Amino acid sequence: MAAAGLLLPQLDPHNNRTRFVIFGLCILLSWRYLGWRFAVTIPPFAPTLDSLYPWTFAVLETVMTVGATISLLTLSRTIDRSGEATRYRVWLDGLPQPPRVDVLIATYNEDPSILTRTIVGALGIDYRNFRVWVLDDGRRPWLRELCRAKGAGYLTRPDNRHAKAGNINHALGILCSAANPPEFIAVFDADFVPQRNFLLRTMPLFHDERVGLVQTPQHFFNNDPIQANLLIANVWPNEQCFFFDHVLPSKDAWGAAFCCGTSSVIRVQALRQVGGFATTSVTEDFLVTLNLACAGWRTIYLNEPLSTGLAPEGIKEYLTQRGRWCLGFMQIVRSPFGPFCRGRLSLALRIGLFDTFIYWVFSFFFRFICLIIPIIYWFTGLKVASASLDQIARYFMPYYLSVIIAFGWATSGLMKPILTDVSNLLPMFELMKASVIGLTRPRGHPFKVTAKGGRRDRLIIAWPMILRFGSIAALTVLGMLYGTFVDFAPSHDRFDAKLINIVWSIYNTVVIVLAISVCIELPRYRREERFAISEMVQVCAGDHLFGARLSDLSVSGARIEAPRPRRETEVTLTVHQVGDIQARIVRGSEQMFAVEFMITDPARDALIRKLFSGEFRAPRATVRAGPLALALLARALR
Repeated sequence: MAAAGLLLPQLDPHNNRTRFVIFGLCILLSWRYLGWRFAVTIPPFAPTLDSLYPWTFAVLETVMTVGATISLLTLSRTIDRSGEATRYRVWLDGLPQPPRVDVLIATYNEDPSILTRTIVGALGIDYRNFRVWVLDDGRRPWLRELCRAKGAGYLTRPDNRHAKAGNINHALGILCSAANPPEFIAVFDADFVPQRNFLLRTMPLFHDERVGLVQTPQHFFNNDPIQANLLIANVWPNEQCFFFDHVLPSKDAWGAAFCCGTSSVIRVQALRQVGGFATTSVTEDFLVTLNLACAGWRTIYLNEPLSTGLAPEGIKEYLTQRGRWCLGFMQIVRSPFGPFCRGRLSLALRIGLFDTFIYWVFSFFFRFICLIIPIIYWFTGLKVASASLDQIARYFMPYYLSVIIAFGWATSGLMKPILTDVSNLLPMFELMKASVIGLTRPRGHPFKVTAKGGRRDRLIIAWPMILRFGSIAALTVLGMLYGTFVDFAPSHDRFDAKLINIVWSIYNTVVIVLAISVCIELPRYRREERFAISEMVQVCAGDHLFGARLSDLSVSGARIEAPRPRRETEVTLTVHQVGDIQARIVRGSEQMFAVEFMITDPARDALIRKLFSGEFRAPRATVRAGPLALALLARALR
């Protein structure tokens, strides 16, 4: 730890040689730990409960160590394609006519406010040769009229066969048979708004004629359930930041990047060669990468925040999304594109598939086992390991701390043990069920849309989840009390085992309590997302004209750092990139006042582009342990 504290701040986490050494050391220490487990801590194999119980857990640990080894090896390399996108902008600008791109927005049941935001943002893309098409699987007349008013194309179909994949395939068939077919398509979910420069940054990467798909990250302008319900949004990033900012660039460095659905650009020639989006999995995005790879096309990743969208706003939606991902991957495993298929998949993609299989099938089951092992110990005395504290300090702690330190160094602190376990615990039961169903009965499951934009202005308590987690926590605490204070408890053996299980039980209880807190969904009263801003605005209040500073801004209103005008109830704001906006004062003081906009469609569209397609991007997340601990403490005391 001392060496890490002295050396790691001086080392570049983007240097692949350095990463290989650091993560290679973690791999060596993890297998050193596992060797010690089998050599010292478990009894000889025998057909007895005292032997089979620790052996079963040790085998499960071995599977998890294999998965961890693949993950660590993957993270030992990374790549940043921003420089390549900048260099080959000259290639794109030098073309007589840039390739035609059709921007496809797939939608089913989203609210008008969400779709308006996405359509307006897409129409504002800075590119010389593109069209925007809304693919409406809801067949809604108001959406047809909205597209006509905004200037976007509108396509629908008579049925909803194969959900999103079928929707895109239907549109592709129409567009490719037209007089001026697209050479590329950009795919967006209905709640994702592209940045103005989305195509100017992604299209240069198609200078390589082998590239069939360019994926970009998913960033979010709202808080996910963990951030919102633990009140830690200011000190803890969205749960998917680790994947998009660190895992996917590493997979790309190994040639194993894959499509994540929204915010991607696909070469139409490649997509048509593989027959469009496959419909045999509810995760058609992952499957299209495997199809393209078998046909000789590359999928690459540009790690730049080129779009923003809505994260799942509630626990129910969060679980629906994760369950669909798990089920879809299980369908892929059972298809000709599994990790051991005979197709033309690269070794990197096969290893990545195997690692993902371990993640979905074993990691959540392992998390569940780790919750109940202390309970079993307290009430039965059964142990998964026999080890002294000095042995644990010598073998387990170096492995455990090295992984935490290495991940913290490489990800700017994004991996924190407790909160990472909370994010794994929340969908645990649903994903264990989804993995079993997907493996045993992969066909015939409907595509479940992740609902977005619902009402969040009341307290919502996920009682089924709380009862599950609360039961485990109660058994843990009762077992700890029983095993510690009752003289005839079966767990009354050596001090080392008891202390280890006390620490284990306390850790589990803390994680469960935080998970229960996430299941209590706090009200969110604002329908429009507000963005922190610091820019000057001109205010006209009657005959009085003055400059002031905006402190936050949304499509529906703003807060201005200036004394409230005393006589006026309405003002006119002149906002950069928007123009004049009529507004009504809703509250104020001697230091600030807030306004509600009385806005016309052109001004609203300009505001949407300013906020969602412009400069307001979340910075790369860096997590500090101190502020995070204080935020969690404040939530506990609330």
